Amino acid sequence: MSAKAGHSNTKSSRPSTPDTRPSARTGTVLAFDFGTKRIGVAVGDFETRLAHPLTGIAAAENRARFAAIERLIAEWQPALLVIGVPAHTDGSDHPVGRLARRFAQRLHGRFGIRAELVDERLTSHEAEGMLRASGVRGARLKAGLDAMAAQRILETYFASAK
Repeated sequence: MSAKAGHSNTKSSRPSTPDTRPSARTGTVLAFDFGTKRIGVAVGDFETRLAHPLTGIAAAENRARFAAIERLIAEWQPALLVIGVPAHTDGSDHPVGRLARRFAQRLHGRFGIRAELVDERLTSHEAEGMLRASGVRGARLKAGLDAMAAQRILETYFASAK
């Protein structure tokens, strides 16, 4: 039985931290570049190990953010969620890292889908470079940056997954 956002008001026996057991390596994967203002989303699958930018979620309030995520989960039916956790280039904790971990816990708790964390150092920087190199500027750059960063997070996951 999967938990839907509208039915998660009761206490669950699910773990309060993302599951670390080996997962099935088939199906669709959604990846998230968590930010306090925007969340980038990418999609991929285990079979091809290809990732594609999907969308950005710019809603400021959590209810709207999770409603958008619920729609994506209903559409894509992912087997796994991957969440990027920011860190400083020296590996030390980034202030948003704690929030990203909590976001992963909330996704797992609400939707009952395994959530795995990925070190996302420099993914936004790489994504911006890729977009600029392809001629994207201004508002289009900002609009595509988060989804492209989520794509890089998912590519990092696929590269490290066995």
